[in-house]
Amino acid sequence: MKITVAKTAGFCFGVDRAVNLAFEYADKHKNVCTLGPIIHNPQIVEQLRQKGVTCVNKVTDLPKDATVVIRSHGVAQAVFDEIETQQLSYVDATCPFVQNIHHIVKEQSEQGRVILIAGDSAHPEVLGIKGHCNGAVCVFKTAEELQNVLNQSSNYTEKQCSMVAQTTFNTLEWQKCVEIAKKVCTNLRIFDTICIATAKRQQEAIELARKNDLMVVVGGRTSSNTAKLFQICSDITRCILVERAEELYDYDFAQVTNIGVTAGASTPACIIKEVQKTMSEILKNQEEEISFEELLDQSFKSTYNGKKETGVVVGIAPNELQVDIGTKHAGYVPLSEFTDDPNAKLEDLVKKGDKLELLVVRVNDVEGTVMLSKKRLDQIAGLEKIENAYETGEVLDGVVVEVVKGGVIVSCLGSKIFVPASKATLSRNDELESLLKKNVQFKVIDLKKERGRKRAIGSIKDVALKAREEAAEKFWASVEVGKIYKGEVKSLTSYGAFVDLGGVDGMVHISELSWNRIKHPSDVVKVGEILEVYVKDIDSVNKKISLGYKKTEDNPWEIIKRDYPVGTVVKAKIVSITTFGAFAQIIPGVDGLIHISQISYERVDKVADVLSVGNEVDVKITEIDTDKKRVSLSMKALLEAPVQAEDETAE
Repeated sequence: MKITVAKTAGFCFGVDRAVNLAFEYADKHKNVCTLGPIIHNPQIVEQLRQKGVTCVNKVTDLPKDATVVIRSHGVAQAVFDEIETQQLSYVDATCPFVQNIHHIVKEQSEQGRVILIAGDSAHPEVLGIKGHCNGAVCVFKTAEELQNVLNQSSNYTEKQCSMVAQTTFNTLEWQKCVEIAKKVCTNLRIFDTICIATAKRQQEAIELARKNDLMVVVGGRTSSNTAKLFQICSDITRCILVERAEELYDYDFAQVTNIGVTAGASTPACIIKEVQKTMSEILKNQEEEISFEELLDQSFKSTYNGKKETGVVVGIAPNELQVDIGTKHAGYVPLSEFTDDPNAKLEDLVKKGDKLELLVVRVNDVEGTVMLSKKRLDQIAGLEKIENAYETGEVLDGVVVEVVKGGVIVSCLGSKIFVPASKATLSRNDELESLLKKNVQFKVIDLKKERGRKRAIGSIKDVALKAREEAAEKFWASVEVGKIYKGEVKSLTSYGAFVDLGGVDGMVHISELSWNRIKHPSDVVKVGEILEVYVKDIDSVNKKISLGYKKTEDNPWEIIKRDYPVGTVVKAKIVSITTFGAFAQIIPGVDGLIHISQISYERVDKVADVLSVGNEVDVKITEIDTDKKRVSLSMKALLEAPVQAEDETAE
């Protein structure tokens, strides 16, 4: 017979933390009470009772000198308020995952959002979550219940809703709920708050149930997560639930070849070991591929600081990754231990199921957690490459992650390299902030030992200078008048714009920036803009390049010549008045003259009596002199000539 024990069987770190706190306070204080069972396991509750810990259901039942232990399921905010009003001493043993849900629903409900809770409305954890909401709340136990709730009210399509889950909620049912809510709620925020340990435990239970003839679920019958494990396994294969080891004698294991064993998060190791011993007695005459005790020992594999572990990504949060390293601990990698970029999004860098090589940084057996670091492991491997680069002069790639006093910090191969300000940019006038988050190339110019650690000093400037020199050499070898380049505007002066052509700067004179008259180059271009320019003149001796930006086809006089021949009627805007006529703009850059004699057939003594600046008038182009840049216009040519009366002379 083959027996497979789930690696995740037994206490999760939240339960372990709550139980340890309860026993710790029972040893140190008198009159210790818990609000409800500390966890849903009768054996643990009985052990605490024997140590003098009383279980009460209401704050009003607590003695005035009691030390209250808030159970792992958490309580409503009103309960905390009541405890403080009565000035009772208390310790909060609420599971950190549950506390996280409290923070979420409080924040979301304060924004006026309706809170949707996937869970058992009668369960103490859900009651506690509801007690941290400040507005409308809807609790549903199944996807079907959620569908009915949403069908009964069309308001959910308009309401702002936020959805969370009880930490022990069925992960498969949660996915169904998410799909239903997404179809109905148009303004929905989803928070996957199912405990990592729960999700891992349920997934492993599914996999075990698919491979075994029988599943044995160990745990308290009032435990929500144990009940869900039993439900999940029962949907796949034959399953039994035992609270105590002696209950195993009530079942028949005949004709069972493969057995899978899992346990709820509130099931202590001592109960699992009792089950192990009893099963060994029952099955002692059957050949076992591996002893139950060995399997159990494997499930309690441990780790230690400085150990290299392979972790599988099981969850991705904004500020950390949750990873499974095959131990009883809840492994996590903070964003700061994964990358030097504080603005990086972990969901863009990894996905669930990815395997990562990690370094154990801190093990917390009390809380059942282990902090790991990808960055530190990468740093160890990268440091050797950086040392080699110092010896060989190799150019390295990195990202500027921080601007500090006197320079910038470049992240490369898991290490941080300091680049002094004098070695960070080509010009002292360049802002260091412009390098932030930029990919850069640099050389290691020094390697110092400080406090037993090697500190690398780098230079971005040395690499950039060499690249610029190579680019300049290539440029001067191929440049010629009329050649077109694309370049970045590096600086502006009152007389023009300097453009980086790739190793060489050329100047576009202000007169070459626009066909119209401008006051300053900034009227047309800005620093950082990419321009297409052409070479107007080359001074090879002084290494100067004059550039042109105006294009012939944009010349307004070319446009006039092409699109506005003599005889064309246009609407022109009066831009100035003189004693001999008025100037009117035909197109930007070209004004034509309406001579006083061409305003009307009637005599005009004063132009201002007929026309004003800003007037738009219809005119006919009567003459174009492109050499002298002159255009003659006529309003009179569009008017009907008056009929002259015949002379009547009496005979």
